[in-house]
Amino acid sequence: MPRRIAAAMSLIAFAVCLVAGIEADNPLGTILARSLVAMAGTLVVGLVVGAMAQKMLDEHLAATRQAAGPPATGAAAPGLEKKSAPAEIGRTKPVRSDR
Repeated sequence: MPRRIAAAMSLIAFAVCLVAGIEADNPLGTILARSLVAMAGTLVVGLVVGAMAQKMLDEHLAATRQAAGPPATGAAAPGLEKKSAPAEIGRTKPVRSDR
């Protein structure tokens, strides 16, 4: 997850810098150089943000599992239990003839 977040953030920063450089009528070399520097910097920031997000998610899942208690033998994970079909599926309602 951290790498995906970092990649998305850095590509967005690269695209924004390209558009801003073109709008400012900068030379192509300047646009590309600044865009690449922004992309590299944002990649590092994205890796840090992604690692923090992954850590928060792991801690939250661990706390949720601990609060739920140990699952019963042979039981599925919380929230993944199979739902049984309602007993009324085979029954049909009487059709009204006055329609």
